[in-house]
Amino acid sequence: MGESSDMGPFDGWENFYVIVGSSAGALIGLQFVVMTLIANLPLARGDAQAGGAYTTPSVVHFSVALLLSALVSAPWNGIAAVAVLWGLVGFGGIVYIFQVARRMRWQTAYQAVFEDWLFHVLLPLTAYALLTGSAGMAYFQPRLSLFLVGAAALLLLFVGIHNAWDIVTYHVFVRKREHRETER
Repeated sequence: MGESSDMGPFDGWENFYVIVGSSAGALIGLQFVVMTLIANLPLARGDAQAGGAYTTPSVVHFSVALLLSALVSAPWNGIAAVAVLWGLVGFGGIVYIFQVARRMRWQTAYQAVFEDWLFHVLLPLTAYALLTGSAGMAYFQPRLSLFLVGAAALLLLFVGIHNAWDIVTYHVFVRKREHRETER
């Protein structure tokens, strides 16, 4: 079954972005719940620095996935304007990831391992680079560029899920145990 020639570049993406956007929104809310639940743990030296390097980026990635879902779901007349917007989001994300990498190097609460660099720097950088690159090709290859935007949104969503889980398990299994040991 072939595509209709009058199909716009955004046709067929509605369900994808409803799923991605609602998932990102729900996960942002869960991050607030988790932060509230672990708020009673005492802060160790360097925890605020580590939060900027490890916790905040998860909320940023979820927020970008939600923003992309809203942008691509809006009733645009063409792809050019929205491509400029997602390109700017991608460029901003690249700049942000370099800040995250710098924060990871400077913080002293936790020694980053390869998995941390992969999920906090390399994979998000890939997603933001996909966004930036797809903006440049949107006019010539709109269908492919929308698949790249979708891939970037999914990658940010899954990176955020991984990182949020990693942070929660760290607080539950490491920090909470440390807190119990210091209370004895």
